[in-house]
Amino acid sequence: MLPLMRLLLIIKNKMARDYSETISRIAALVEGESDNIAKMATIACELYHAFDEFHWVGFYRNTGDDTLKIGPYQGGHGCLVIPFAKGVCGACARNREVQIVVDVNAVTDHIACSATTQSEIVLPIFQSNALIGVLDIDSDNLAEFNQEDAETLSAMLKNSF
Repeated sequence: MLPLMRLLLIIKNKMARDYSETISRIAALVEGESDNIAKMATIACELYHAFDEFHWVGFYRNTGDDTLKIGPYQGGHGCLVIPFAKGVCGACARNREVQIVVDVNAVTDHIACSATTQSEIVLPIFQSNALIGVLDIDSDNLAEFNQEDAETLSAMLKNSF
């Protein structure tokens, strides 16, 4: 784990990510599409290719029984099944709140699909007030994600589903 002062410096120096072009492209591509899998595949692809610091972008779908199953993704293999009771994705689904993890090594029940992952953001996806899944984005960099990412990506998901 990094010393607190170094971690705070990383967070403080983090520049805001410019999502404008990517989100405009996503909005145009998913406009009028009713199939959630098609939208998830498109969003995962666009986000993954837009930002070099994202090494895995994918969806886990709520399949009932407090279980998430892998959906469309870009990057290395993801976990096939994640119970709501485990990991960061499970916490997001269980609490229905965005999870920002500055250092995944500090999370005792983090499910590591890649040994290189250092930070993560997971966002819940709702449709008609029901949780349909989560968007999971991993980075090889510590402290890659912040509240601005959470707000921007949450708005994009709300407008897409």
